[in-house]
Amino acid sequence: MLEAKAHKQIKRFLHQASSPWPHNLTLSRLVARSLRRRDNTLVELDFTSQDHWWLGLLIPLCLDTSGGVLVLSSKQRRHFLQVELPKVKAGGLSLPIWEEPFPPLGSQLWILNFPELINAYKQGFLASRQLIIPEAEKLADNLRDAMSITIATEDWERLRRTYPSIEAEVVQLHEKLSRRLFAHASRKDALVKLDGSEVLALKDLIGVFKESPYPWPELSHIHSKDWVSWAKLDHRLLSWSWHLQPLDPFNQLKLILSDKQPSLLLTKSLENYSLISQWNSKVLNNKVKVKLGTPILQEPISLFVPYRQPLPNTETFSLHLLDLSRRLILGQAGLTMILLDDDELRTKLTAQLAAEYGLRVVHEATAPEINGVICCRFSWWIEHQAQLPLPDQLIIALLPLKSLENPLTSARVELMKRQGHDWFRELLLPEALNILQQSLNPIRASSGAPRVAILDGRIRARSWGQEVLRTLEPWTPITRLLPN
Repeated sequence: MLEAKAHKQIKRFLHQASSPWPHNLTLSRLVARSLRRRDNTLVELDFTSQDHWWLGLLIPLCLDTSGGVLVLSSKQRRHFLQVELPKVKAGGLSLPIWEEPFPPLGSQLWILNFPELINAYKQGFLASRQLIIPEAEKLADNLRDAMSITIATEDWERLRRTYPSIEAEVVQLHEKLSRRLFAHASRKDALVKLDGSEVLALKDLIGVFKESPYPWPELSHIHSKDWVSWAKLDHRLLSWSWHLQPLDPFNQLKLILSDKQPSLLLTKSLENYSLISQWNSKVLNNKVKVKLGTPILQEPISLFVPYRQPLPNTETFSLHLLDLSRRLILGQAGLTMILLDDDELRTKLTAQLAAEYGLRVVHEATAPEINGVICCRFSWWIEHQAQLPLPDQLIIALLPLKSLENPLTSARVELMKRQGHDWFRELLLPEALNILQQSLNPIRASSGAPRVAILDGRIRARSWGQEVLRTLEPWTPITRLLPN
């Protein structure tokens, strides 16, 4: 059986070089079973797996690559080709891969990115092939990004030059939209939501032509109730770009998660409404869900969450944020990360701290001083964790709850309201907790006792704050703030 062969091979690999993650043997058997049965399998990995799980995935694939489609982001693809594939080769196994957008004729493992996956789906190339998707908790976001459409100023110009007969109508529509968007902008360089009337107007305008330059033909596939569109303004150039994304990419790609499309999903978080709801509703038969490797012992983090902090929407919050950030930075000999997604508040805080601490304070830079302070977004920190030294402390200025001012978030919330769901506890809060977990993973893996401070008053003032504190366990409280 494939499971026994994979087990034997991975034991040989582990004898040659031990792995710090102890669950690769179990994972290899789960992967081999899924490949043999062509079923739907969802495996949750614990945070200590980091990138050590690749071995448990690739060894069974070396033994059976037929019909497998490995779907990777750009970052995962680089890691796979530069790190994991050479490891497998050095261990005496071969893994033939196929990197073209059309299916292989042989038994190679087919490697696709997310735009290529969508194209293969539309062309009918996937047919009963088994999809293998690491980091499946990001599947909806990756599909949404791959399906997104962006219409820039030059696209309007290209359309006008292609069809001179409608030049006046194109110019008139663009100018009308421009005036309305800049008039309704709440702040400089804002994101302004557009309704479906713009798509309908353009469909009517270019619908009489058989062909149009890209991306205009893509509008014909868009139904306004299933998509959200917004304009990103540039006040400096008085221009704007038009962005369109599907609200629920799984509804556009109905067979990506289904009984008809076998899949093997690896995720580090099951706190994901989109993934789990689609999995439960569309994958009805022949499915396996496993939680693999719960760590028994973890070093507790030192957690500083003051009582009676102001809420983010109060006038005193920015002063409170600056004062406590100063006190937390004072006397620190190591690196400090300040995580804050609000662009305006983060820029202001960075400037204020730089005025006091000088070159120690940087904004989203990967070469800080030893006792430096990096102010950044959560997504930037998660993306660059491997390139940075472990921080001595992490300051969470605001919890990573997505703002309803973002058109995509607002539209997703409205959709959940119409469906009768609790949009905060089923969408915004789980996504925020997932981001928090990813942000703390490197600190959890360190041998020291790092300090984490949360300066968002909602964690004490709101009932859901207890759920946030439970997510951070184990931790020991810091009751008084003293410099190290």
